[in-house]
Amino acid sequence: MHLSGKLLILLLALAAVQLGAQDLTHYKRVVKELSSAKYQGRGYACGGANKAGKYLEKEYRRAGADEVLLQPFSIDINTFPGKMSLWADGKRLTPGVDFAMREYSPGVRGEFPVYHVDTLNFDIERMFADLAKPEYADALVCCDFWFAYRHKEPFARLQKAGACNNAGLIQTWTSPIKFYKAYGEKIVDKPIIWVTPEAIAGVQKVRVDVENKFLPGYGLFNVIAKVSGARHDSCYVFTAHYDHLGNLGRKVYYPGANDNASGTAALVTLAAYYAKNRPQFDVYFLSFSGEDANLRGSEYFANHPVVPLERIKYLFNLDMIGDNNPVQYCEVSDVGMRGFALFERINGEKKYFQALNRGELAANSDHYPFATRGVPCIFLENEDGDAFPFYHTIYDSWENAVFDSYEPVFKLVTEFISRF
Repeated sequence: MHLSGKLLILLLALAAVQLGAQDLTHYKRVVKELSSAKYQGRGYACGGANKAGKYLEKEYRRAGADEVLLQPFSIDINTFPGKMSLWADGKRLTPGVDFAMREYSPGVRGEFPVYHVDTLNFDIERMFADLAKPEYADALVCCDFWFAYRHKEPFARLQKAGACNNAGLIQTWTSPIKFYKAYGEKIVDKPIIWVTPEAIAGVQKVRVDVENKFLPGYGLFNVIAKVSGARHDSCYVFTAHYDHLGNLGRKVYYPGANDNASGTAALVTLAAYYAKNRPQFDVYFLSFSGEDANLRGSEYFANHPVVPLERIKYLFNLDMIGDNNPVQYCEVSDVGMRGFALFERINGEKKYFQALNRGELAANSDHYPFATRGVPCIFLENEDGDAFPFYHTIYDSWENAVFDSYEPVFKLVTEFISRF
């Protein structure tokens, strides 16, 4: 064979290897699609989560998955798809920029005085005495969120009907303002509004018109894909949630590029990788909905698994991996610690990250329902990079997306599977 022919074969072989490895172009395409306006923040009120799920079903089939199925479940959820306006002393504030709603807040409409809590000389009895005065009838009580958190008892009273004549609460949170969580499985008695300190400082009156919509028994589904391996007695599992916060009024939505289009897109490219590079054991890809509604999709799957949990050799939960911190945050289940030693060894050899920072196991993402049921698992999240401050804000967008951690995460988990 001529040298040119050998060179051509070598180049084709290298191209095939490259096609089988991580695919950054494919990854970016999925992140961009999921964070687009088409899916309205992949929330519930406008059907964005379910639209995203149907898109993922098609993507897994294109990736070459052997099986793709949808696992339905339902939730009760509070949403804000309607009117969303707030005026502070005549100045119109911008939803998602200057203010947001607590996830369990009812709607609210009217004009209200603002009572600013004296946090430097805080006196509970004086606060309640002030609120009993006519000038503070139906006031919105305003203070820093963390101050209210440290004084839970009196501020919990202010949220209950009949406990005080205030109309609700304003809690300040530094910019960028967050729609803190999506899970609002119930509605409290009085509205709670998040506002940036600069937007509410010194304000005497506010005019509010906010509509909420509570959705009981709202139907969602997990998207489950499988790539068959040579053996079926055990399996590996990748998980990521594809839902997000959805809408804040009619015009504002939360794109969720990092949280968690980043992890979701990684599952799609991992499925494509294993479809081309058949694994020793079956690999399942679980795209969960309802994570931002208190881990409802993963909890449902853990109670209704399509594969026995005891057959899972290791589970990888990828959530917010689109960032650029050279230190990779992770959480590990108790039975997953033997695997974590291999993770550390591989990372030490290959220097994918400067270090793996293992935190305390918490109910903060979809690994947790599996960890509590004795499944070996690891949660990977790239915290404190340039994208991290934008999570749960309207700025977690394609324009602010960061992709540095995708390839090292991809290489770390695939090498782990080849050696575990």
